[in-house]
Amino acid sequence: MGAKLFFENVNVLPLPLNRMSMAYRASQETGNQACCLPLPPMMDTNQHMLQLKGFLNTPALWKNTQFGLRQFQFPSVQLHRLVPEAIPQNIRLGHQMEHVFRQLLQTSKTHDILVHNLPIRRQKQTLGELDFILRERSTMELVHVELTFKFYIVNTAISEPVHRLMGPNKRDMFFTKVQKMKDQQFPLLRSPEAIAALKNLAGDPMGIRQEACFKAQLFMPFGQDPANIRPLRHAAIKGYWLRLHDFKGPYFKGARFYLPHKREWPIDPHLGVAWQGHYETLLEVNLHMLKKNAPMVWMLKANGDLEKFFVVWWP
Repeated sequence: MGAKLFFENVNVLPLPLNRMSMAYRASQETGNQACCLPLPPMMDTNQHMLQLKGFLNTPALWKNTQFGLRQFQFPSVQLHRLVPEAIPQNIRLGHQMEHVFRQLLQTSKTHDILVHNLPIRRQKQTLGELDFILRERSTMELVHVELTFKFYIVNTAISEPVHRLMGPNKRDMFFTKVQKMKDQQFPLLRSPEAIAALKNLAGDPMGIRQEACFKAQLFMPFGQDPANIRPLRHAAIKGYWLRLHDFKGPYFKGARFYLPHKREWPIDPHLGVAWQGHYETLLEVNLHMLKKNAPMVWMLKANGDLEKFFVVWWP
C-alpha cells in the first residue's frame, strides 16, 4: 500500500509512494543494491482504464443515509482528462480500489485529499486506519470517507433482508461490514489517538463529517425474478449466482466463457478476452469448487449478449 502521509497547510497532498518504490529509490541513493526490493508488477494502461470505468459504473449501494451511514456523493469525472497512474497488481482488490478512488477524485477537482491511509496507533498497537480525509472545495468542510467496494450475492433463502447479502464464499457479510463501520471505523476518528494524529489539520477534528463510499455489485439467484432489495439500489444488480449443477444445464451450452482475475471483477464484461468453450470452463470451475472458491464467470451468448455471474461451491 501507499505510504501513510499527513501534511500541514497544503491543498493537495503529494501522491503516496509505494513501499517497494521507496526501497528502490533508497537503494539507488545509497548505492546499496542488496537492499533493493523488486518493483511490483503494474497493470497495463488499458486494464487500468477499464478498472477506473468499472469503479464509476458500480453505483453506491444506497442513497443519502441508510443503516446509520451517510453515503458519500462521488463527483462526476471526465475520464478523458485523466492520466492513469500505475496501480500494483499484487495488492488486494480493496487496496487497488483505494488507488482508483484517489486518482478519480483528484481528476474531479471537487475535493482536496488531506489524508490517505493514516494509521492510528496507541503506543506500538495499531488501532486502525483512516481511509481518506478530504476538504470539499465548495464549502471548505472536512469529510472523513471510508471506502468499501464489495461483491455480494443475494441469498433469498434467508428471511431477514439485511442478512441476505454475503460474499460468494460466505465469508463476507454485508451486515457485519455495516456494523464494523459504525462501531469501529467511524468512532476511530473521535479517539484521542486520532485527534492527536490530526492535530495539525486545519479545522476541528471533532467537527469532521463522516461518510461511507460504499459501492457494491449484487448478484441475484439464477432464474429468479429480481427481489425487492429496498433501500438498496436496483442499479447495483449486475448479474446472478448459481451452483455447479445449474452451470451444467442447457442454458449455458453453446456459449463462450471467461474467468476473470479478481482485479477484473469490477469491470463490465467485454469482448477483448480469451474466450473458451463450456466444457473447458466446466473443468476450470470444478477446480475452484474443490478449493471451495467461487469464481466469477463472464459469458458471451450466441446472440452477442454478455453476462456475468458467480458459481458457488456451497450447498
